[in-house]
Amino acid sequence: MPNVYAFDHKHRKAPMEMKDLLGGKGANLAEMTSVLGLPVPAGFTITTDACRAYMHGGWPEGLTGEVERHVRRLEKAMGKKLGDSSDPLLVSVRSGAKFSMPGMMDTVLNLGLNDASVKGLADQTSDDRFAYDSYRRFISMYGRIVLDIPGEEFDQPFEDAKRVTGVATDAEIPAGDLADLCEKYKEVVERATGQPFPQEPSDQLQGAIEAVFRSWNGARARAYRIREKIDHELGTAVNVQAMVFGNRNDNSGTGVGFTRDPATGAQGEYGDFLVNAQGEDVVAGIRNTLPLSALQERFPHVHTELMEIFARLEAHYRDMCDTEFTIEDGRLWMLQTRVGKRTGKAAFKMAVDMTKRQDWKPPRGVKLTIDKPAPKPWQISKEEAISRVSADHADQLLHPQFAVRPSNLLTKALAASPGAAVGKVYFTADEAVAAAERGEAVILVRSETSPEDVHGMIAAQGILTSRGGLVSHAAVVARGWGKPAVVGAEKVRITGRSFSVGDITVAEGDVISLDGGSGEVALGEVALSPAEPTEEFQSVLKWADSVRKGKMAVRANADNGPDAANARRLGAEGIGLCRTEHMFLADDRLPIVRRMILAETPEEEDAALEELREAQKLDFVAILEAMDNLPVTVRLLDPPLHEFLPSIEELELKAATSGLDAEEQKLLGAAKEWREVNPMLGTRGVRLGVIKPGLYAMQVRALMEAAKERLAAGGKPRVEVMIPLTVTREELALARSWVAGAVESETAGLRRKLDVTIGTMIETPRAAVRADEIAEVADFFSFGTNDLTQMTFGFSRDDVEGRMMAAYLEAGLLKRNPFETIDQPGVGQLVLDAVARGRATVPGLKMGVCGEHGGDPESIAFFRRAGLDYVSCSPFRVPIARLAAAQAVLADG
Repeated sequence: MPNVYAFDHKHRKAPMEMKDLLGGKGANLAEMTSVLGLPVPAGFTITTDACRAYMHGGWPEGLTGEVERHVRRLEKAMGKKLGDSSDPLLVSVRSGAKFSMPGMMDTVLNLGLNDASVKGLADQTSDDRFAYDSYRRFISMYGRIVLDIPGEEFDQPFEDAKRVTGVATDAEIPAGDLADLCEKYKEVVERATGQPFPQEPSDQLQGAIEAVFRSWNGARARAYRIREKIDHELGTAVNVQAMVFGNRNDNSGTGVGFTRDPATGAQGEYGDFLVNAQGEDVVAGIRNTLPLSALQERFPHVHTELMEIFARLEAHYRDMCDTEFTIEDGRLWMLQTRVGKRTGKAAFKMAVDMTKRQDWKPPRGVKLTIDKPAPKPWQISKEEAISRVSADHADQLLHPQFAVRPSNLLTKALAASPGAAVGKVYFTADEAVAAAERGEAVILVRSETSPEDVHGMIAAQGILTSRGGLVSHAAVVARGWGKPAVVGAEKVRITGRSFSVGDITVAEGDVISLDGGSGEVALGEVALSPAEPTEEFQSVLKWADSVRKGKMAVRANADNGPDAANARRLGAEGIGLCRTEHMFLADDRLPIVRRMILAETPEEEDAALEELREAQKLDFVAILEAMDNLPVTVRLLDPPLHEFLPSIEELELKAATSGLDAEEQKLLGAAKEWREVNPMLGTRGVRLGVIKPGLYAMQVRALMEAAKERLAAGGKPRVEVMIPLTVTREELALARSWVAGAVESETAGLRRKLDVTIGTMIETPRAAVRADEIAEVADFFSFGTNDLTQMTFGFSRDDVEGRMMAAYLEAGLLKRNPFETIDQPGVGQLVLDAVARGRATVPGLKMGVCGEHGGDPESIAFFRRAGLDYVSCSPFRVPIARLAAAQAVLADG
């Protein structure tokens, strides 16, 4: 296959369907040229295949010859020659990946200028100033992008030239001074590289193409791809295009335009332009732009033509389009179009609006005189509307976010729980509560959180930790409560009542802002944009529910009545994970749990268990009432008991300073007794039940008593009891016997039968590969993908995410953070195996997922293909999961 395609090449299929090969920009340039017949400067595209070959083995064999042939073809089409001393052709060299990555990669303009051709350009245009301004721009851009010379090396001579000539703006520097500036720029290049500035256009072109290839792996491009989950192996295309000049004279200009407002979704022109400028000037923000509407007064015929093009583009792409254009001496040229990026509000409005008949209308007072057949009215289906909105769009409407980019950014870490918050820094849970009671907005800053910090987390507007990962205590609890959280901020060094990032110190009571959707933490107060779910948002979710009905359900992970009620309000169809240990963490429960742990006689332990039973029953009643007639999966106690005890280090420190009372001495002894080298692989889950069977029996009794109370009140409780961490058939059979016995004893004599099923979490590799045996004694499986990922990779999630995950992603050692998006080849294969084995034993065995992956759209698509019946996620992710599940159903056909 060729490595180079001309824009007007007769492609095998519609160019916009060839983005894998041509990149988004190249495909759209070919589409505008060969299909729509728009005024596009001629050019050619070097494919993503060539970029990938370059990344793996250097400049591809044969590419030089292909580029030379296309340059000659371009010269013939334009009637000019690259580097010609009398009438030079100049070209731009731009990136163009499959997925839009605005501003992330490099561009070189005015390529082909040298000491000879700049004079030809001056003669051709009768404008010395324009020619030398173009040359100085090219030298500095080429120096920065291709030769890696710091931009400041060029900035200082430019500022000196303005100062010496006494002018205020770039456009006022006289031609002679610009010519002198070019000589100084060339001196900068020779001083920095040891070589003169390249004069041969073919050398310039190869250097620029290689620079664009290299920019694919630049730091900002890699960071953007990690954020947007774009594959590092895709590579970028390179577009070489004849230059047209918006800075030629005052009858020229350049701009960007949208066919609808990308902020609100309203139909009509939206954008900016500049007179006598190049495209980089518009996006760089170095000059004040004019609104697109002002184009009607300055260039009325161009404005009318642009509005006609807007109408054609929307009708062709059937979506809002983002364009770049240049006016050269009164003539309009289209340099680019793409389906435009948009805010969440705009995305949902456009999606709904476009399901109705569309006939793009120009601004009031503009009469289109289309000389070709007018674009036909069009509309999209509701299914297509569902596919056009994303999880990020939904997130913007569900949570407040930074309204502006923070200027005092302290650090960027793991975005653990979406939403933004502003508040004063406090370092302990007690201080956070006290400050909140005084009416202060609080950001709780901890090295990591534990169950003892829960009251402070409740009081805080947002949470920041220096350690931990996306499934750490802070992250999981914050997501469940819908509180913004940033975790694993390793640059944050906490010392007493302050923390530092580099040479900046933030003291207790100082204000910081954090955005749990981006992971950004800023010093001071950042303006927030409020959460604002719209009517269109609700419409799309309603359509999504219709699409996935009977094919993929969405449940919530919720541990109390208010959370369960909120989850149902947000559209949850049941509870997929009720973590009973969270019920033990409240201020009035934790002492009871500790009394059970410290019990020295069976009678003392039974008394504590009885108190816990009464407390848990109240919680279960509230949850079953909120989820009446919907399934509620209750996981019996999972974490090791040491998590309910104080920190050994803190108790020993207190013992060495102020001393311990009798109860604290007992707690220290118990903490040492229950301490384990690797507690996540120790005495937890069903193993704890084996050691303390009374604990599980108590929980099931409380659950059954709550269910009976709901029955008596006319409710319809549907209970699913889940045994955690089973790895053998025998283990689950034993635990099932405890549960079944407690259920039978509590429900004997009931006239109305209780709907109770008993299943297990599949969260270890062994459970997955022996799922056929485990299914013999299970009514359902729920995949605990957090622990399954941890055990499959051998990663300690809290340590790995905060310390090395970013480095692994940056180096390409992992394509995704496996704790955010399911690792399909490894962990995903275990899920597929377990599904196949389990259903081979019990056809139709109900299966779902309750790990954090249950709220991730990419993972949801995989779970749909795997054949799972439902996903479960935190309540505030439920709307996103509803949307993603429908999109997965549509993609699955």
